[in-house]
Amino acid sequence: MALSLLSQVSISASLSFTLSAITATSNNNASSSLYSSYHPKGTLRNRTATSFFGGSLNLRIDSMADKTDLCLVLCTNNGGGGELDDMDEGEIERIGNQDEEDDDDFIISHSNTSPERWDVLGLGQAMVDFSGVVDDEFLEKLGLEKGTRKLINHEERGKLLQAMDGCSYKAAAGGSLSNTLVALARLGSHSIIDRPLNVAMAGSIGGDPLGSFYGTKLRRANVNFLSAPIKDGTTGTVIVLTTPDAQRTMLAYQGTSSVVNYDSCLASLISKTNVFVVEGYLFELPDTIRTITKACEEAHRNGALVAVTASDVSCIERHYDDFWDIVGNYADIVFANSDEARAFCHFSAEESPISATRYMSHFVPFVSVTDGINGSYIGVKGEAIYIPPSPCVPVDTCGAGDAYASGILYGILRGVSDLKGMGDMAATIAATVVGQQGTRLRVQDAVDLARSHAYRLKGSGVRTDIGS
Repeated sequence: MALSLLSQVSISASLSFTLSAITATSNNNASSSLYSSYHPKGTLRNRTATSFFGGSLNLRIDSMADKTDLCLVLCTNNGGGGELDDMDEGEIERIGNQDEEDDDDFIISHSNTSPERWDVLGLGQAMVDFSGVVDDEFLEKLGLEKGTRKLINHEERGKLLQAMDGCSYKAAAGGSLSNTLVALARLGSHSIIDRPLNVAMAGSIGGDPLGSFYGTKLRRANVNFLSAPIKDGTTGTVIVLTTPDAQRTMLAYQGTSSVVNYDSCLASLISKTNVFVVEGYLFELPDTIRTITKACEEAHRNGALVAVTASDVSCIERHYDDFWDIVGNYADIVFANSDEARAFCHFSAEESPISATRYMSHFVPFVSVTDGINGSYIGVKGEAIYIPPSPCVPVDTCGAGDAYASGILYGILRGVSDLKGMGDMAATIAATVVGQQGTRLRVQDAVDLARSHAYRLKGSGVRTDIGS
């Protein structure tokens, strides 16, 4: 299969692997790699794509060179922020159930017992999103800089909600990681394949109605939230204010999400996980790097793949060394957009995303870089495979990268052997989310997408007679 890259390099790439064949080894002998002296931190473990794919890599170079379907609508009548703390669980569920679309028809019944292994376990910030539409004058009146993300305290959250008095806004069990996990669970649901994917998330929620709401909503989407609530804790929230020009200004009240501890419960979960995903926003939290490091060590000790999401350019810039400590020593998979990839490489904005993809793939076995309407790239062993964008009429680009990541994880877990095909599938999933209002891949769309790409599962030991 000839692939045409932007650099005019023609690559024929064939990658055959299964999850059981993927291994993650570590070697501190950095001098054994030609690229160790160019590593941003000057060090590199010797863990190449060949060892990552258990020696089964066959890279042949012929010529060098939703919130919509999972949200509820709340109207603030009294302002002050008290309504979030005072609203009881029954009221939240009553309102929340009004906007479930057809999810009930697709819910998988979970037993009280855990599976032998989790296909994917994500570690991330568990925060409830509140989103509404405002004008520029609203932002100016509150002294908010448009398009930024800012941490706020409980009092500031109350004042902000008071300013929104009379406005309707949506609430959802939000977050970048949860978007990816929900999409993955829906792609791998019972209605698509014999054995559904076992998808779970860990994080910190409070023992309040919003914490209960968060866990309930994820469970309804077939994502098991496994962390026990913190007694007397307050669940974190993110207020997302969207102006008519589609710019989003985010105000985050971290609450309990600011503390993610490594304990025996988390260690036990990781020990029976196939793919462990770390959300990049966690790098923003005090002391969380210790939790991430211990969790990644436990994952590798038990044969799991470690995936890291970049999350945000500012996160990488502020915590550059911490990111590379994890990425350089533990990550088997990295998800980033083109700006984040350049930030990882300390490249200027003029550098092409294909250069960043190639560079990072010398240090991380599998690199996924999205570049909006220009397409995306998959990097392995210093080479980048170009994935053209899937056609769509853009409605809302928020959540596109999260959806793309779900497609890559789905392909890996189902044993898809063609990297180009895997990327095409991920691009189609992302385009589907971009073509709708909201960040979540809808249930029926997930069913249709998995069916349309079933042929890619042939030879992987996965049932492909879907719908017959």
